[in-house]
Order: sequence, then C-alpha cells, then structure tokens
Amino acid sequence: MLSIYGNPYPTATEFGRRRVLSAGGSGLFGLTLPSLLAAESAGLHHPPKVRSVIFLMLFGGPSQLETFDLKPDAPETIRGPFQPIASQTPDLLISEHLPRMAAVSGLYRVIRTMSHSFNDHSGGAHYLQTGRRWHVPIGGGFSPTPKDWPSMGAVKSWWDQHRMNVGTHAAGDCPSYIVLPNSLGALQERGQYPRPGEHAGWIGPRYNPLTTGIGKRSVEDNPYWRECTDEELSFQISDLSTPDDVSRLRLQQRRTLLQQFESSLKTSERAASVRAFDDSRARAFELMTTSAVRDALEIRHEPAGLRDRYGRHLFGQSALMARRLVEAGVRFVTVHYDCVDGYSWDSHRNSDDVKRHLMPTFDQACAALLSDLKDRGMLDETLVIATGEMGRTPKANAQWGRDHWSTLFPAVIAGGGIPGGTVYGTSDADAAYPRERTVSPEDLAATVYHALGIDPELRIPDSRNRPVQIVEGGQPVLDLWA
Repeated sequence: MLSIYGNPYPTATEFGRRRVLSAGGSGLFGLTLPSLLAAESAGLHHPPKVRSVIFLMLFGGPSQLETFDLKPDAPETIRGPFQPIASQTPDLLISEHLPRMAAVSGLYRVIRTMSHSFNDHSGGAHYLQTGRRWHVPIGGGFSPTPKDWPSMGAVKSWWDQHRMNVGTHAAGDCPSYIVLPNSLGALQERGQYPRPGEHAGWIGPRYNPLTTGIGKRSVEDNPYWRECTDEELSFQISDLSTPDDVSRLRLQQRRTLLQQFESSLKTSERAASVRAFDDSRARAFELMTTSAVRDALEIRHEPAGLRDRYGRHLFGQSALMARRLVEAGVRFVTVHYDCVDGYSWDSHRNSDDVKRHLMPTFDQACAALLSDLKDRGMLDETLVIATGEMGRTPKANAQWGRDHWSTLFPAVIAGGGIPGGTVYGTSDADAAYPRERTVSPEDLAATVYHALGIDPELRIPDSRNRPVQIVEGGQPVLDLWA
C-alpha cells in the first residue's frame, strides 16, 4: 500500500476493486479512501494550456439564426429579420447587430454545433455549466439541490485545494471560483428564482463559488441593458461586506476572539455540515483580508475610457470585472447574463429585445473582453467561452419570436492557443441540426478540464467516499486547437 508514494500513479481507469479494498485496509494507518483518492488524483493531470477560464453564460438561449449561424438562403419563415455582415472569418455569417464581434472575429472560434436533448432552461443551465444532465426531469423544478453535479468552477476549486493539500485556501491566496454579478436567477422578475448549475452540489458547499450581489432599482428594471452608477457597481461578495472603519487588524482580532469562544463549545465530533460552514467562514475571512481580491473588486480603479469600451451596463462591467479577477489570480469566473424580465434571450415573443438590447450589450462587452485580454498578453493563458443553454426553433412565429431548441446552438471559444478566425462544425440548411462535428455539453466540459490541465477521467469521492468521474461520456475536442 505504501507503494503509492514511490511508484507511478495509476490512471483513473486502473482504479478498481483491489485498490478500493486496499484503501479500506489503509485506514489502520490513518490513510482513508478520500486521502488516497486525492493522492492518486494528483497524477491525473497534464500541463495546462491556460491559467484561468471566463465563462459567459447567456441564460435563456440565444438564437443561432440571429447570432453566429445565419441562413440567408433559407425560406423567409426561417432565415429571420437580420442580415449577415462581413467579418475577419471567411466562413462565418454573423449578424448585423454584432459589428464589434465581427471586427474581432480573428480572436475567436465559433462552435456551430453544440447540441443536447434537455430542452429546458434550468436543466440546460446545469448541463452547460457541469457537463452532466440534471437529475430533475424537464419542467420538474428550478432550485439547485445538494444532489446536483458540481460545476466546472467548483471542480476547479476542489482540484486547487487538494493539489495544495489543504482544506481551504491559504491566507493571501485568491479564491479559485467566483460568480458575477449575481447568482443565476437572483434578478428575475419574480424575485429570487435560483437556478442550478453554478454550485458545487454533491462535492460539498466549501467548493461553492463566491458570488457578488448587485441589485436592481425596481421590479421592471434591467441593469444588464442600461448604464449603471458606480454606487450600484459595488461588486461586494454576498454577505461579506464590512464597515469602512473596521481595519484588517480589528477583523483578525474579532476572528481570534470568536475562535476562542467557540473552542469551548466544540465537541469531539461535529457534523459535516458544521465543518463545511466553518470552512466557508474561514474562506470569507481570507477574502476580506486579502488585498489582491479587495483591490480587484474595485471597478473604479479602471480607466474611464476602458470602462466605456466594455459598456457601462451591468454585463459590460461584469465582463471587465472578470478580467480583473483572473488578472489577480482567480482561476474560474462565471458571468451570468440573466433573464431579468422573464424572457430576454428566451425570445418566445419577438426579437425586439434581442435587436435593441441583448446583442448590442453582448457585442460590446465580449469584443472588449477579448481585445483587452489580447492587448494585455493574457489571451493565451485565459480560456473564454460564451454560450447559452440552448438555441431557438428554426421556424419563427409571426412576431419573429422563437421557442426552445436544444439540438443546435452556437458557442464562442477563444484563448489558450485556439486559433481564431475559424469555425468548428457545420449545421444543416435550416440551422436545425448538426451536420458534422457535433459537440455535447460533456465534450465542452471535458475540453475545459483539458485546458486547465485536469484529466476528464479524474474521480472525486462523493458523500459515501465512492470515486465518481467528473465527466462521463465526453471527450476533449482537441480539434479546436488544430
């Protein structure tokens, strides 16, 4: 059993019944299955292509026919009201309402053949952020549960913590995973409407993202579309704000007093939920006293001209904040473009919001983000992905609204050495189905893990200490780098 310290690590597929039985016996020596898994998992990696990931989640389902897969030769009932324009990419037909993205298309690749069969917002959001189908049936609910699959960001957080062989981040380190500008569903018109996908699920709450919270002015307000004030753009981590007169020293003293008080109340055995709470609180204290993160969350440190390039709306400033965070050392940042009014990208009714608000704000923010990363020499070490959880029906209604259609939708992918100015995959004549090079959410997740240097066959112990593979049925799309 001690040979794990001297022999080469086995691959995930070699972790069988014999190793598990050996792990059970090793408990006599203080080495449990979780610690063995962590030790062996250390061998399940390869040199990473990127340091960080920025995941732009366009919740609601942008239409492929109105964004990156226009079909001008299709029948009038299918092709849509928008015209294609020229870009730096010869084979890319891009919408006239994405002129900035057309101008920088040499920086990114379009996957035109994302596809899955979970034709539902909550399940789709979970699927795209985790690479795993949601356990709740279509239409079966909204709220995240402890049984959900861990998001890619949560797995990255787990990986970083176990690679460092500590339970939480060391003081002074950046958190691995942050969600901007709100948890998905927080600003929807009916109030807090939590959606699954961004959370750690069964690997435990200590790996949940740190999430900022930015409100809206009224029930009808949509800050993603309008100019926001600096007072609104506080980007405070939820529940971690402190009074201005509380110094770092006083905060540390308060923490010490609290620990002394609680030590007298502790029993020899504590519930796992209490331990997870303590881990989360420790992480909160670390964040509040880490200058690198506090400075990164101050958007006003950016030059006014650059902030204007991104757009002063919430999505633009959140994209800029994502760049600031990865520059500070955060490894995975998710930026949600939420459906504040209940529709937005979910364009059942018409394409007016898509034309007037959604595409202009996405166009401005995403183009600025890619250009900014390139200008700073950060694009090669940062993977950027922009996608929704589904596409829209090829046939539109009389008002040019489109319904759910998960069998075909696009994704923008850039950075990490992926060649820009190219497209991946081909759809059929009506942008209804992939014709070749289909990419599933499992494939996308495996690709992200591969870029981060994490083998998709990595197994993480679940609540019963059973090794569970982080991606099942997906393969890294290595052709994206070709």
